Amino acid sequence: MPMTEQSNTPVHVSIIMDGNGRWAKARGKERIYGHFEGVNSVRACTEAAVEAGVRYLSLFAFSEENWNRPAAEVETLMGLMMRSIEREVDSLMKNGVRFVVLGNLARLSEGLRAAIAGLMEKTAACDRLTLVVFLSYSGKWDILQASRRLAEDVAAGKVRPEDVDQDAFSQYLVTADIPDPDLLIRTSGEQRISNFLLWQCAYTEFYYTDVLWPDFRKPEFRAALDAYAHRARRFGKV
Repeated sequence: MPMTEQSNTPVHVSIIMDGNGRWAKARGKERIYGHFEGVNSVRACTEAAVEAGVRYLSLFAFSEENWNRPAAEVETLMGLMMRSIEREVDSLMKNGVRFVVLGNLARLSEGLRAAIAGLMEKTAACDRLTLVVFLSYSGKWDILQASRRLAEDVAAGKVRPEDVDQDAFSQYLVTADIPDPDLLIRTSGEQRISNFLLWQCAYTEFYYTDVLWPDFRKPEFRAALDAYAHRARRFGKV
């Protein structure tokens, strides 16, 4: 997608939600309690994004690598996603939030895929904010699946190799209709991208905070927006 022009308010904010387990451990609880509390942070940041005029808010909820976590934790996380979808329908529609899920959804259960499809359909006409949840996603997977699809189209004569440029390739990514992130926030003090939006974050501004995700609410979100507003984005230019 075309790069966003400099603005005090980012069009697309993306968040790597990190620190749920550590938040729970610090309170003597099981890791899953951090995930439950993290849902409240999702709600708070979604509301803050709407209030600030952000058009896209994307959340890295579950990576391809996360499938390697203990089976009980994965099962609980998927159940939490189901319950969250059921509970947030009215709130999303009231706030004009369109709900989108992207990733290797073939790995999800049939029930979860059906719930996701239902919520996406119900909120399709909402136009204040698009909330993108990346589920069973990784940047390398995205680039590989895009490359395979493009190769198939070239082999079928639908696309000429000489016509493949960055914009053309971007249309094969799962984010084809979504602008690249202007701002990427990572919580919990970790300073890495963790295989997330590798292509799309080429010129994204990064913001790291020591705040654990369950404690990241509206004031912390606004602080990230304020930090972004004071940066000069040059996209490789002088």
